Amino acid sequence: MTPQRFVEALECVRWTRTQIAEVLRCDISLVEAWANEREKIPVEVGAWLESLAEAHEASVVPRTCREKRAADT
Repeated sequence: MTPQRFVEALECVRWTRTQIAEVLRCDISLVEAWANEREKIPVEVGAWLESLAEAHEASVVPRTCREKRAADT
């Protein structure tokens, strides 16, 4: 995975760099290094994130909940 695709994939799954660092339980500095081409993105991280991004790209967000609120009880 390239750094550019890494950033695109994060946007696709709606994660910030901080959030993926939390999910992976690594320091944010490592995620920043991946995004800025200072360190290589591990193959397993790239493959995992790519599969999540592809699933998000293939799915359509349901519109049935838009602008709705819970009923008052």
